[in-house]
Amino acid sequence: MTPIPLLATPEDYSLLTDLYQLTMASCYAGEGVADRIASFELFTRRLPANYGYLVAMGLAQAVDYLRNLRFSERHLEALQQTGLFDQAPDGFWQRLKDGAFTGDLWAVPEGTAVFANEPLLRVEAPLWQAQIAETYLLNTLNYQTLVATRAARLRDVAGPAAKLLEFGSRRAFSPQGALWAARAALAAGLDDTSNVLAAVQLGRKPAGTMAHALVMVFAALEGSEDSAFEAFHRYFPGAALLIDTYDTVAAAERLAARVQQGQSQVASVRLDSGNLVALSQAVRSHLPDTKIFASGDLDEYEIARLRAAGAKIDGYGLGTKLVTGDPVNGVYKLVEIDGIAVMKESSGKVTLPGRKQIFRRHEQGRAVGDRLGLMTDTPAPDEQPLLELVIKQGEVVRGEEKLAAIAARTAASVASLPDAVRQIEQPTDYSVDLSDALVDLAARTRRSVAPPQL
Repeated sequence: MTPIPLLATPEDYSLLTDLYQLTMASCYAGEGVADRIASFELFTRRLPANYGYLVAMGLAQAVDYLRNLRFSERHLEALQQTGLFDQAPDGFWQRLKDGAFTGDLWAVPEGTAVFANEPLLRVEAPLWQAQIAETYLLNTLNYQTLVATRAARLRDVAGPAAKLLEFGSRRAFSPQGALWAARAALAAGLDDTSNVLAAVQLGRKPAGTMAHALVMVFAALEGSEDSAFEAFHRYFPGAALLIDTYDTVAAAERLAARVQQGQSQVASVRLDSGNLVALSQAVRSHLPDTKIFASGDLDEYEIARLRAAGAKIDGYGLGTKLVTGDPVNGVYKLVEIDGIAVMKESSGKVTLPGRKQIFRRHEQGRAVGDRLGLMTDTPAPDEQPLLELVIKQGEVVRGEEKLAAIAARTAASVASLPDAVRQIEQPTDYSVDLSDALVDLAARTRRSVAPPQL
């Protein structure tokens, strides 16, 4: 039996959604409201613990999704064969057959620091289109924003000179997730990725070292750890050597002797276990001109500890903690339908009504606070509106940016935040005020849906 690969291609985007998106679209079509213009905003209600900010990421994949949102004959047949849509109206099937995304997309540029309740993006489109898009948009923005935020924190703690490598492919939540994680990490300030496919697709050169297996192979077959180093350098001169398979300090001593005798050059080594403070200091004493990389379940907290303890480390390989961790629980909520502002009032899940804009205030290049307002609000002289039009009536009006430009924006956006907001332990809340117009709209919307008094 040939296994069926569970791979998502652009041709399959339309079915990469939750069932209720399609059942709701069917209901909208049957009730004659499918083409009413709806506005949905994607935001997070709260930040993960000890996070003072998020870094918006994933917009490029959101645009790619909306541009390729089509239902093929194969997809329509698959839906019909489920038997779930036997009562679906003809208008539902016709919209799926003929439809494509025809709406608008507003979003903050990738690499922008955002905060709770601030929309990362807004979809303004016929209701059935905007509804179907929810699952995929949340998937890509939630995950890439998580990785980008973690990468930005790692860069902030490690400093601008440290070499940071993304090693997370084997720990990411899927092969697709590994590609997205690599992209988000690079766009948020990491230097390189070990994921070869991601690097090639992104126009970058992959980076990496060696595994303990190579060292053990040559040690077993030829009786020497050094034979592994020599063999590897014959084909990859200057590549980093992994020196902690057996005795890290002894390996460094032997390498140092070969360097002093002019028999070898050791540009960099990697430590993957043990007391990284003591080991890095010992290795530096023997190999003063060699770059030292560290890896092994590192995160921003461990890097801060290593730096404070005097570790002699020039770069870090970052995997598990970068591509997993506390989720970004973004949500996608209706804020307006046919020009009518709406809001959710569930306990603990209240949303703000209306199409919104983020106005960021700066003083001498530093972000000092945001005002969350309506699109109709006028920015003050010291305010910058953050949400930009990306797709207009189905056509992309803002081209995809290069990773270097996004990484520069990430660095500048994070650096502009107050130090207390950037700290990784108990960060101070960043100031986000609501505009008078938004407060007034929320009050009027809440009153308009209040239950009758008995």
